Amino acid sequence: MPLTVLVDYDSGNLHSAEKAFQRMAAETGGGDVLVTSRPEDVARADRIVLPGDGAFPACRAALGSYGGLFEAIEEAVIRRARPFLGICVGMQMLASRGHEYRLTEGFGWIPGDVVRIEPADRSLKVPHMGWNDLVVERPHPVLDGIATGDHAYFVHSYHFRVADPAHRLAFCDYGGPITAIVGRDTIVGTQFHPEKSQGPGLRLIANFLRWRP
Repeated sequence: MPLTVLVDYDSGNLHSAEKAFQRMAAETGGGDVLVTSRPEDVARADRIVLPGDGAFPACRAALGSYGGLFEAIEEAVIRRARPFLGICVGMQMLASRGHEYRLTEGFGWIPGDVVRIEPADRSLKVPHMGWNDLVVERPHPVLDGIATGDHAYFVHSYHFRVADPAHRLAFCDYGGPITAIVGRDTIVGTQFHPEKSQGPGLRLIANFLRWRP
């Protein structure tokens, strides 16, 4: 039975994410879903999900405070090619570095920088909070059945500016392009919260659980 691990490192309430993944795992035959902070559970996982709420430096420090947890994630994803999904700040930490409050090193798995949103239209408020249309740029198995115009729920003040445009799978327009989904190899990340994005979000979760890279 495949195992999907949601990494718990005190980065926010995982209840809604856990329920969404459990629901779609049951509907797709996606196996078991486990919320855990134990490196040994990450090591045996078939899929890894890294959520994250709050500020980039705080999330990065919190993850590093769990001895061996990041190392287990990196071993599973980079060396053993386990499918990985980062959500919100969990996606931002894939970058080379974050610029929120202070310069903070990211994982460096997808080159780029996490910088403050600066809409061209000054009437648009930051944080960027609410529903926005996705603009799908590149096909990917986790986007099966998801199209430009589908809605997703965002809440953030910083966004991922990728170094290589090929790594940006989708964006939304909020006074300029805001990266919505990134991906390369067995790694994907969403700036929005799929567990709060109704139909398109649940479809993305189901696609991730079915993904066989």
